[in-house]
Parts: sequence; C-alpha cells; structure tokens
Amino acid sequence: MADEAAAAPEEQVEGEPKKKGPLVKIILIVVGVLLLIGISVGGTLFATGFFSKKPKEAVDAQLDKLEGHGDGHAPAGDGHAPAGDGHGDKKDDGHGKKDDHGKAAAEPPQKELASPEGEAERWKFNYYALEKPLLSNVAGSRKVMQVTLTIMTHYDDRVIKNVKTHELALRAGILDVMRQKTESDLLKPDFRKALAEDVRLVINSLLEKYEGFGGIEEVMFTEFIVQ
Repeated sequence: MADEAAAAPEEQVEGEPKKKGPLVKIILIVVGVLLLIGISVGGTLFATGFFSKKPKEAVDAQLDKLEGHGDGHAPAGDGHAPAGDGHGDKKDDGHGKKDDHGKAAAEPPQKELASPEGEAERWKFNYYALEKPLLSNVAGSRKVMQVTLTIMTHYDDRVIKNVKTHELALRAGILDVMRQKTESDLLKPDFRKALAEDVRLVINSLLEKYEGFGGIEEVMFTEFIVQ
C-alpha cells in the first residue's frame, strides 16, 4: 500500500505534459493556416506584377499611354477633309487660292506690330493723304464744299497700295457722298464727323469690291471749306 501511495504522485507528474499536447497542436495548426494565407496572398501579388513596378511608375506609364499611346505619335485622322457647302469655297491650284469663278481670292493683310517698348505694344499707324482736294456742290444750294482727305489704317502697306491703285474710283465715290449733303446737314454740330464716317464706309466698300478687303479705319479732314 505504501508503494502504491508513493507511486501515485509520480503518475500525476508524468501526466502533465500530456494535457499540454492539444494546445500545442492548435497553435501549430493556426500558424500553418496563417502561413498558407501569407503564401497565397504573396503569390497573388507577385502574379499581378505588384512587385515588378512601383506604384508611381505604374501611374506614370498609364498616363503616358492615355496621352499619346506612349509612342510620341498623334492619332491618325480618317484622311477625309471636311466637305464644304459649295458656296464661297476657296480652291488652291498650287498658284494661290482662288474662288469659284477662278479669280484670285484676296487675303486680309497681316497686322504689323510696332517695336514694343517694355511690355507696351501698339499697332502701327499707316497714313495716306489724297494729293488733290475734292470739290463738290452742296445739294439744293449755290454753296460748294471743298475737302482734303487723309486716311488711316492699322494694316500694312498693302492697304495704302490698294488706295493708290484705285484712287480715281475712290474719288468718284467720295464725291457722290458729298453731293448728297444739304445746307441743313452743314448746320449739324457733328456734320464733319458724320461725313468722315460716310466717306470711310464708301472707301472700304469700293476696296472690298476691287481687292476683296477694305482696311480703312479712320478718315480725317486736313482741309474743310464751305463757301
């Protein structure tokens, strides 16, 4: 009996490690599952190229692709030019643009800038004075009106050249305007201003008729006599 009583504690001591066995197995199983999950996630990221490019590089590459397909070439068109409406279309036969009637189509002169001082930029002023004065009767009166004109344009010398070329036609048109003025018109405070505007309009109309472009922006009287 004494031997059995002495042996009992030894059996309890030897049995304690057996109680810890299931806990260790659970820990090993959890560690194994986490390891499998980690390996699975890592394999998925590697397969998708997550580790091959940095995020910023991937974004830059995608932006380059969207902007120009990454090859530096603009998208090609379909090779068809927009169709015109058949009215006023300009044709080009290699010798300059022409209209539907085969005449050379006039192009507006290019504006020229004066030499800028600092940041200030002003348009160049071109003036031309008609050499001879214009003399006309006042409508319904014995009075006569004599004026000398100077024209101004912000465009280049081609406008002045057109005025010189067609000066005879321009003088005839200006005289027609002057002959329509009456004595009551002369009494108006803004008569000279209104006459200058009428003259400017007729000059531009004639230049557009003969050259396809007017360009006269102001008419000034350097001499104005009514007697």
